[in-house]
Amino acid sequence: MSDLASVLTQQIDAAALGAWIDELALISEAPPPAVTRVLFSEADRRARARVRQWAAETGLAVREDAVGNLFMRWQGRDPTLAPVATGSHTDAIPNAGRYDGVVGVLGGLAAVAGLRRAGFVPRRAIEVIMFTAEEPTRFGLGCLGSRMLAGALDPAGAGRLRDQDGRSLDELRAAAGVGGALESVRLAAGSYHGFIELHIEQGPLLERAGVPIGLVERIAGPSSYRLTLQGEGGHAGAVLMPERRDAGVAAAEIALAVERAAKEGGSADLVGTTGVFRIEPGAVNSIPHRAVLEIDLRDTKLATRTAACERIRKDATEICGRRRVRLEWSEINAEAPAECAPELVATAEEVSRRLGLASRRMVSRAYHDSLFMAQVCPTAMIFIPCRNGWSHRPDEYAAPEAIAAGVAVLAQTLAELAK
Repeated sequence: MSDLASVLTQQIDAAALGAWIDELALISEAPPPAVTRVLFSEADRRARARVRQWAAETGLAVREDAVGNLFMRWQGRDPTLAPVATGSHTDAIPNAGRYDGVVGVLGGLAAVAGLRRAGFVPRRAIEVIMFTAEEPTRFGLGCLGSRMLAGALDPAGAGRLRDQDGRSLDELRAAAGVGGALESVRLAAGSYHGFIELHIEQGPLLERAGVPIGLVERIAGPSSYRLTLQGEGGHAGAVLMPERRDAGVAAAEIALAVERAAKEGGSADLVGTTGVFRIEPGAVNSIPHRAVLEIDLRDTKLATRTAACERIRKDATEICGRRRVRLEWSEINAEAPAECAPELVATAEEVSRRLGLASRRMVSRAYHDSLFMAQVCPTAMIFIPCRNGWSHRPDEYAAPEAIAAGVAVLAQTLAELAK
């Protein structure tokens, strides 16, 4: 173990980090143990203020861009060099847990604090980023902040976003005191030397294998689609079965077609989910005349995801034709999978070895802000185990020792990239 690595294992303040995580969990729109923090809600604003305070106490300079991304910088000896970065998000879907995203933001601050206590002085600046709205709760589109940083969503597209109450991004950010032109958000080429994100696995593989560190090599590319089905309503007792144009039954068949396409798509990483399923009028004695589905389809291979999408669309067309239901199909988003930078993965792997921590290489089937940061600079991810692989639920849990191990690997990897 190197001298710095030896010192770092003593300088990561796991107790303070745990207290930060617990305190942030109480800033929520839902009662404990659930955590809900939707973009620019009152809870989100209070959480942002608390993160700013902790960053300032850690000795970092804080700035905010026009979409609300927070950048917390420890300046290096050579300000002409591109910084290295880490970070994640603190927004949380309704009825979520306290670790998703938060470990990456507060763990990033803890890593910097540990490096400072260890006497490390970076040549390159180290920046902790808290990305705006990684979760799609407000606008139905995930990774809003990192999308805009990468230029994957332009200001015009962001300006068209509306939440379920019809409020625009401009209205919401103004109410939250976030100003500036959205055109200023996109990062210039060469803005970062590298980016590495610490995150709970959100799956069971590390825990089952008894391995403390996961090193992500590929991130699945997500795509999502909205299907609107228009049939014909009527009284449940009065319209005989041969005459029906039931949008609800057609939607149910399509949901099964999604499952079938994912299971038979020829890729172990291909998954398909019909996560939104709404029928109207929603009365037990009325035939559904309208249905809205939203489908999530993702894979680490673009070709098999594309083939599955084409199969689902073909099946949906056949189902609706047979049932005399009109189909409208629209794409919400379709992102390419990302490859993590081999040199960053290798660095984190070597750091884990030096710290005496077993690691395994793996893929991330969930997507993260790293998916878009990979379009900006060399990017990698460090996973830590979470209990039973549970996430996006109040009983989400990562053990303090697991978090401390991940922060130690993150801190040493940042040091390697910044020295």
